Amino acid sequence: MPKISNKGKQMPESPIRKLVPYSEIAKKKGHKVYHLNIGQPDIKTPEVALNAVKNNNVKVLEYSHSAGFESYRRKLSQYYIAHNVAVNLENIIITTGGSEALLFAMGTTMDYGDEIIIPEPFYANYLGFSTASGVTVVPVISTIETGFALPPIAAFEKLITPKTKAILICNPGNPTGYLYSKEEIIQLAALVKKHDLFLISDEVYREFTYDGDVHYSVMNIAGLEEHTIMIDSVSKRYSMCGARIGCIVSKNKEVMTTAMKFAQARLSPPTFEQIASEAALDTPQSYFDEVISEYRERRDTLIDELNKIDGVIVSKPKGAFYCIAQLPVDNADDFAQWLLESYDLNGETVMVAPAAGFYSTPGVGVNQVRIAYVLKKEDLIKAVQILKVAIPVYNSK
Repeated sequence: MPKISNKGKQMPESPIRKLVPYSEIAKKKGHKVYHLNIGQPDIKTPEVALNAVKNNNVKVLEYSHSAGFESYRRKLSQYYIAHNVAVNLENIIITTGGSEALLFAMGTTMDYGDEIIIPEPFYANYLGFSTASGVTVVPVISTIETGFALPPIAAFEKLITPKTKAILICNPGNPTGYLYSKEEIIQLAALVKKHDLFLISDEVYREFTYDGDVHYSVMNIAGLEEHTIMIDSVSKRYSMCGARIGCIVSKNKEVMTTAMKFAQARLSPPTFEQIASEAALDTPQSYFDEVISEYRERRDTLIDELNKIDGVIVSKPKGAFYCIAQLPVDNADDFAQWLLESYDLNGETVMVAPAAGFYSTPGVGVNQVRIAYVLKKEDLIKAVQILKVAIPVYNSK
């Protein structure tokens, strides 16, 4: 029979979604599953976005411009300016989710066999996008002991080779919830300028910061305009994961001209989703105030409950809505599957994402899990109570 590609064989499974068949089996048994595995907010999508789709009078679903609606890009640039990111509509290309924006960024800046340095643990799909682009991920490890702070610049520098084309960060971070400080971003800026690299920053969680900490964008650094590429999305900001609208943003004209070729090749981003996303920009600040307050309370609840489990190590996230927890088990992958396949507490169990899939270094993160605190506080408490009881049962089997 015909053979599939080596690239296809090398594509990694999603650590977030690979356990779905086991959760489906658990549900067929009648068990309630608390989903801590995926960053799907339960926050309602803003009504202004939904109403824009419900009440529109589109007669023909035409192609949009390959860069996206001009009206949306202009309005989006105004949003960024209001958040101290001075870009205009020519600096923005609308994409089918932040995922496509990352693929455009890699396709624009890297050739087959080139290297990209990424602090790990990192969003698992970065590895998939890199594999699809023929790019090699070179990891620099951050640790739970430091709360997953930026590794020393010297650790980055010793990994740079003639094949290195970019450094990719997620700020605030998925899966760690770490928020890079202004000082850390400036250190990275100096490094990419020194070695003439691109700095790609995934900033889809920019609104989700807590405790008075402020998000600092790579787009804010004067003199780095030719080096920076920002990735963004409506998925988390407006609880619109299914809309699949994102964007790639850069002041580097050659980058945007090249990215436009990729945008033209896929024709255009989806129409109704752009309509919803453009309308979502009218979401009042009160919506975000309530959402951030809710997530802060959920974060505090989750961390407090996890700290009650003997042997668990967890750092308090500064942003996004994830944390990495180190569990007193030998293999979190096996534990996560066992929770769904073989365990329940009064008809309830928990689904977590094994964290080894967020590392590209073999053998790292094997006893860690990523937890998304996207459930209401009462459910988070129940879920962690299940983990607390389940861990000794698992370790004694």
